[in-house]
Amino acid sequence: MSNETYLNHPTFGLLYRVCLLDENQEIFTTLYAQRLFFLVKTTPEGTSFEIISRADSRLLVENRLRKLRRTESSQEYKQLYDIYQQTFQ
Repeated sequence: MSNETYLNHPTFGLLYRVCLLDENQEIFTTLYAQRLFFLVKTTPEGTSFEIISRADSRLLVENRLRKLRRTESSQEYKQLYDIYQQTFQ
């Protein structure tokens, strides 16, 4: 079973989910180059894409990792840490 999530952006094509931040916010990146990062917000009115810097996306993922570590979600933490290592190291 795969937890990978993809989203089709009208201009940039297929995006890969890096991290779920909260119920309505996620970070996505371009599938192959992983150079463009997007903060994707889902509302009842629709989905919005905000381009964010690599540094900002890294900071948001690090904040999510800290939150998971505090709540002792060890399996989710490990999965996100592995994604963090692949994406930002």
